[in-house]
Amino acid sequence: MSRVVAADDNMSLPFFSPEPNHLSSFSGASTPTTFAQLLKNVGDTTVDLNDQHLVDMDLASPNRSVPFLLSFNDLTYSVKVRRKFSWKRVPSAADPVVGERSLSSSSKTKTLLNGISGEARDGEILAVLGASGSGKSTLIDALANRIARGSLKGNVTLNGEVLNSKMQKAISAYVMQDDLLFPMLTVEETLMFAAEFRLPRSLSKSKKSLRVQALIDQLGLRNAAKTIIGDEGHRGISGGERRRVSIGIDIIHDPILLFLDEPTSGLDSTSALSVVKVLKRIAQSGSMVIMTLHQPSYRLLRLLDRLLFLSRGQTVFSGSPAMLPSFFAEFGHPIPERENRTEFALDLIRELEGSAGGTRSLVEFNKEFRQRKAEPRTQTGLSLKEAISASISKGKLVSGATTTTTGSDSTPVSTIPTFANPFWVELSVLAKRSMTNYRRQPELFGIRLGAVLVTGFILATMFWQLDNSPKGVQERLGFFAFAMSTTFYTCADALPVFLQERFIFMRETAYNAYRRSSYVLSHSLVALPSLIILSLAFSATTFWAVGLDGGLMGFLFYFLIVLAAFWAGSSFVTFLSGVVPHVMLGYTIVVAILAYFLLFSGFFITRDRIPGYWIWFHYISLVKYPYEAVLINEFGDPTKCFIRGVQIFDNTPLAAVPQGMKVKLLSTMSKSLGMRITSSTCLTTGYDILQQQGVTDLSKWNCLWVTVAWGFFFRILFYFSLLLGSKNKRR
Repeated sequence: MSRVVAADDNMSLPFFSPEPNHLSSFSGASTPTTFAQLLKNVGDTTVDLNDQHLVDMDLASPNRSVPFLLSFNDLTYSVKVRRKFSWKRVPSAADPVVGERSLSSSSKTKTLLNGISGEARDGEILAVLGASGSGKSTLIDALANRIARGSLKGNVTLNGEVLNSKMQKAISAYVMQDDLLFPMLTVEETLMFAAEFRLPRSLSKSKKSLRVQALIDQLGLRNAAKTIIGDEGHRGISGGERRRVSIGIDIIHDPILLFLDEPTSGLDSTSALSVVKVLKRIAQSGSMVIMTLHQPSYRLLRLLDRLLFLSRGQTVFSGSPAMLPSFFAEFGHPIPERENRTEFALDLIRELEGSAGGTRSLVEFNKEFRQRKAEPRTQTGLSLKEAISASISKGKLVSGATTTTTGSDSTPVSTIPTFANPFWVELSVLAKRSMTNYRRQPELFGIRLGAVLVTGFILATMFWQLDNSPKGVQERLGFFAFAMSTTFYTCADALPVFLQERFIFMRETAYNAYRRSSYVLSHSLVALPSLIILSLAFSATTFWAVGLDGGLMGFLFYFLIVLAAFWAGSSFVTFLSGVVPHVMLGYTIVVAILAYFLLFSGFFITRDRIPGYWIWFHYISLVKYPYEAVLINEFGDPTKCFIRGVQIFDNTPLAAVPQGMKVKLLSTMSKSLGMRITSSTCLTTGYDILQQQGVTDLSKWNCLWVTVAWGFFFRILFYFSLLLGSKNKRR
């Protein structure tokens, strides 16, 4: 029988327990300090350097047992550098001295990680340091399972077991170097949406809000809670606050493993210290914090538990900060008494990298030093499932996780869902977030609506009240071709929408905040209201002003086909945004392809006249189907006449002949044809025009459904582009 012990509405969350506790071992002698309790005094608690020695002694104790131990052994990762082509001189029989020139190609393999080993423990901060290009971010990606399987050699284990992708996504979080946030959401809203994604539906709205409020206080963001994130065009919070928000959205569910890539990059010393203090409390709450740092200050060094220095993919030092002086003293380069230890180490490493032998001597000395100063092997005492189950029961991993008891031995087994919430909850939250962000940027939709209204006004005044003469027929054809192609071109603004959200999407889906299918569907639903308004504005501006036929029912169908055209165009551009990584390249492709669609739509050259080797492009043209639909809507009445009697001479050289002469010519033609043709005889109906244009294979409703189907087709392609193109892993 299952027993759910995860947080729900009938339980008090450990985050908010008011009882003060102290950090203890996992042995169960005392209740461990919870996440929120340890964060409560972020700004008040400092760590003295003397305490660091005590921590090191404790970590080196052979009796110390930790719940979680992340080990990585002999990690090696190489990439192939792009091939370079060069002309090479090859001796020939004809001219052995000068020879002949031949084109040769060469490829080079660059090793980014070279046999990196080490370990990280819960309750600690492991900081990876090194110069730019040393392999810091690559190592973090390797530990966070962000390198494709097969490309990385070596192994990474947690409590002796290899983590599968699903489990690692559930128990870990990754904070990228760049602060990827929606600019028009406030700090509180950003964290609340993160809570809606990562916390289970079983947790009530009030408790999620309580979790967010506690996190705001512990991150030191109370004064900025109601301030928007901001961007280049909107003033918002500071850089340090943005970084803490980025951390907050990834620790909302209290993960066991937390990876951070340069969390202090671009921050002043005070903001950087505040961020690392937060990370220290997160580690002490029972999490394992692994991050990269470029060059920590003396105050930051006091908060770190373990350091790992890298140089060109190799380990040059691994141990606690307290070991640095003895390490470099034995290496023959003692650290001056008042000098920053990490700055000295990094400067020395750079100096060695520029020397003939490189850092080989330091790498070899580090291996020898670690053998002489080998710490007793850390023991976990618990299997991975037991450790996760115990962490869940103490309030970690608030993501819908449960522990179950099976059989008579009551062995705890962890059950961690792939996603914290069902599909429809994700859909609702994603749609709400997008609408909130767009609503605060009304100028974006306003510009698009203005462009549609201006285009409609120009068309209405240019094609004002067209008549049913032969010239009127030609003008109608031109109006429809331009109007339908314009609806597609005005959809090009959808291109940067996903390109701006791409990295936010990749960050959130990388650790299963929501399903990709939820994102695609919510993206479509959010776009519909604006498309309806744009279609109605364009239809109302042009239909009656141009004098189109069909009355109210004709207008309704005209509106529907314009809406379908907007839908198909928006879907097509959205799909391209999932494939093309750059805005300008995307615009170039969109404009070119839409021009081809218009060329093969049947306006410039009818279907019957298109060469056989290009006819396939006619049938995949997005402009073809709405163009033919509006033609059928306009000329589909078989009783309506467009050319009568002498109008047959319009658009011909005989158009300049006097009216009397035209009547005589018409009489002569009647005798020759053996039928009476008068000035009122209908010679061309709407159906005749459709036949002349080659619009006979589909009805107007079929054209409408095909246009709508194209929209769904490109949305499905957009989904697969996200599925295949946003793995967020190195290869």
